[in-house]
Amino acid sequence: MKIAKPALPEVNFSDHGDIRYLHLETEWIQGSMRLDAPFDLDLEYVQRMMAWLLFVEPATVAKRHAMQLGLGAAALTKFSHKKLRMKTTAIELNPQVVAACRLWFKLPRDDSRLSVVLGDAAQVAAHEHWRGQVDALQVDLYDHEAAAPVLDSEDFYRDCRRLLTEDGCMTVNLFGRSSSYARSLKRIQAVFGTEAVWAFKPTREGNTVVLALREPVHPKRAELQARAEEIESRWGLPARKWLRVFKRAEA
Repeated sequence: MKIAKPALPEVNFSDHGDIRYLHLETEWIQGSMRLDAPFDLDLEYVQRMMAWLLFVEPATVAKRHAMQLGLGAAALTKFSHKKLRMKTTAIELNPQVVAACRLWFKLPRDDSRLSVVLGDAAQVAAHEHWRGQVDALQVDLYDHEAAAPVLDSEDFYRDCRRLLTEDGCMTVNLFGRSSSYARSLKRIQAVFGTEAVWAFKPTREGNTVVLALREPVHPKRAELQARAEEIESRWGLPARKWLRVFKRAEA
């Protein structure tokens, strides 16, 4: 007997002033876009998912590979592709989300640098195809209820670490009403090591972004400050503000 797969949620959007929001059958926001600046990053936590830029030389960014597990409203995918000029791969389970992003959220069609793949993030992370090839892995996997991360096990984070290049970095959004930040953080630290894991303070909306480096580095404050200033100058991200709410995570 074949077991039927659970139905994927319906995708819709709403406009409030200049902001367009993506929804999956509920009022919970799964992503957003400013209608007058569709390739900018609107939400604060989404901007913080770019904090991996603090750990690489800005001149090398365009030569690197970004991967998003979970497309959302395609904000990270569009920014990586359009603004950072990176090779960009996005993995999304729901074909309706891909169609919605292309129809309503200005997601470009695939080209030589952009690839949007329909697939299961757990299977992709576990597969050997992209192993050791991803410089910036951005994990934002929530169901339509936004209750907890869909994938949050040590095995999953171990697979994520295997995707990374030697100086690669994973950023994870740990927002969730029923999820435990401490539990998730402990799993990430168990895989990456406590010295390699950094975390932001929560945003007003409750999103906590955690950053895990493939290999730990110990940059000096002055080095991070200089890098933050260059990130702001090049790409308009509030990187100097990040440094006030970002530090190595406590065990």
